[in-house]
Amino acid sequence: MQKYGLKLLIVSVIAISLLACNTFGEKSLKALIVTGQSNPYHDWKISSPLLKQFLEETGLFKVDTAINLADSNVPFEPNFAAYNVVVLDYEGKDWPEKTQKVFVDYVKSGGGVVVYHAADNAFPQWKEYNEIIGLGGWGNRDEKTGPMVRWRDGKMVLDNTPGKAGTHPPAHDFLIVNRNPEHPITKGLPEKWMHAKDEIYSKLRGPAENLTILATAYCDPNVKSKWGSGTGEHEPVLFTINYGKGRIVHNTLGHANKPPFTAIENVDFIVTFQRGAEWAATGNVTQKVSADFPTATQTSRRQFNIQSQEVKN
Repeated sequence: MQKYGLKLLIVSVIAISLLACNTFGEKSLKALIVTGQSNPYHDWKISSPLLKQFLEETGLFKVDTAINLADSNVPFEPNFAAYNVVVLDYEGKDWPEKTQKVFVDYVKSGGGVVVYHAADNAFPQWKEYNEIIGLGGWGNRDEKTGPMVRWRDGKMVLDNTPGKAGTHPPAHDFLIVNRNPEHPITKGLPEKWMHAKDEIYSKLRGPAENLTILATAYCDPNVKSKWGSGTGEHEPVLFTINYGKGRIVHNTLGHANKPPFTAIENVDFIVTFQRGAEWAATGNVTQKVSADFPTATQTSRRQFNIQSQEVKN
């Protein structure tokens, strides 16, 4: 009897272990990428498949996509509550009022959000959206939307100078500074690293409530073009926002369009995006920093098949 009892105990332990692995192991988190519209300078059919790939290669996420096309007559009503994190790769027409409410309730109740690059251009008139993303640009945002956020003398400063929100100098290589090395997303990253050719989003404005800066980039005023020039400020490029019980990561990096301008291939963008998504979903980061992460003097990129792809829900 003791021998059979021992076998039964061993089988039970194995079954419990397998259940635990299934529950907490690979692909235990669910992510939803919201996409389907972008302005002429971005291409969601390039960015969204790559964002999906980046999440899946961590082994942590099962990823779905919700597409809201500009000419679609199908009601856009994702079930946000079914996901641990929602990735916003969207700048287009307003969502239905019902969908807006469901999204806000999802975040307030503890849902995670990742704001990717130009998603901070979207919905300038939607009050709660501006609160969730912390800072936004373009779309006629101005001082009424809220202050700009600066990093000056070792701390975050709110700048209420009047003016339009949203600009950037021409894309170029620039240095990023880790301003919060103890945060789970940036813990283990270098103090400084070089980021390959990308846009430094500048003069973003918003409520900036419950906002924590993780990394900044100096926006050199000597870098100029007809589109704009540097602000001479240390602009926030990676930051978090708490909204209700929800955790939001705002990553302004990773511009994606047809080659050769494909900053989404930068290793530091990929790593901060992956780690940010895990933190937004769980409050923790288990991923190790990859060996090919850039240094203070050297950029680092990975090669992908960059092209517009058909994206399915």
